[in-house]
Amino acid sequence: MKRWVNRPEGSNWGDFGEDDQVGRLNFITPEKVKVAAQEIQMGVRFCLSLPLDLPGGNALHAGRFPPRLQPTKRGNIEASNYALSADFLNFTDIISDDAVLLHTQYSTQWDGLSHVGQEFDADGDGIAEAVYYNGYRADQHIGTKAHNGAMYASALGIEKMAEVGVQGRGVMIDLESAFGRAATSVGYDDLMRVMAKGGVSVEKGDMLCLHTGFAQMLVEMNGTPDASALHNSCAALDGRDAKLLNWITDSGLSVIIADNYAVEAYPAKEGVGCCAALPLHEHCLFKLGIHLGELWHLTPLNNWLTEKGRYRFFLTAPPLRLPGAVGSPANPVATV
Repeated sequence: MKRWVNRPEGSNWGDFGEDDQVGRLNFITPEKVKVAAQEIQMGVRFCLSLPLDLPGGNALHAGRFPPRLQPTKRGNIEASNYALSADFLNFTDIISDDAVLLHTQYSTQWDGLSHVGQEFDADGDGIAEAVYYNGYRADQHIGTKAHNGAMYASALGIEKMAEVGVQGRGVMIDLESAFGRAATSVGYDDLMRVMAKGGVSVEKGDMLCLHTGFAQMLVEMNGTPDASALHNSCAALDGRDAKLLNWITDSGLSVIIADNYAVEAYPAKEGVGCCAALPLHEHCLFKLGIHLGELWHLTPLNNWLTEKGRYRFFLTAPPLRLPGAVGSPANPVATV
């Protein structure tokens, strides 16, 4: 049975097939990857992940906390410098083994397509239901209600993103160069001016990267962030700008990545009537299947590209292949 009768206005539900779970990653074809590989000219690599214990504390998001490492156990003994001679007299090995409690979207991360949905009447019965990209439903596919109390996404899990590899051409737009670290809501006209000044173009399948300086600010805070600065600094996209959302649709970009907290300004500007609190997330994750990357450390790469007069690079950025997760840490690598 088809999961939906109505699809949201401006969405691409069904365009990649009724069962599609990766959205606009379909635009990164083998040919696009071959073209992207031509951006590797010097073989220099950049790690685009923050240390996963940044930003530090939970002032940025009250429900997310830094990772906590702990030793595993061998029987009742912690596996921290565990001497195998305790079990086997002739062995000299020392073993350390650990486990981690990890909030998947605490630091550098990917938002999966199961991260943000909407209340929308997809089945045409006149009653809005909780639904996600391509009509996958909360009561059948995503979250605790669908899985006997277990947090799991049996559709649109982050592993679907991991399985396609996530390699292609990255395109950097340097918003910090235009706006500094002042809190700025960037609309379509602002973005076009920055792109024109930098000679930047975005083509179908490109992975758009927005440098705002926010992640570098977190590095400079060194794990003890200033709460006021976290919520009142750096540029973010204006998710209420219809022209900007239309450009995202028309550009053919495959994903959007930013070094800030949510890609878009949050809370968003006041909307009209009943509307999404995260309008760009609604447009990208819910309507178009565009994954969002957040809190990436883009400053060293951006500085290098600026110095060399470039803005394109080869990007490898899969999430963890963690079945059922709605988001994932990322350790992206740019090669130039």
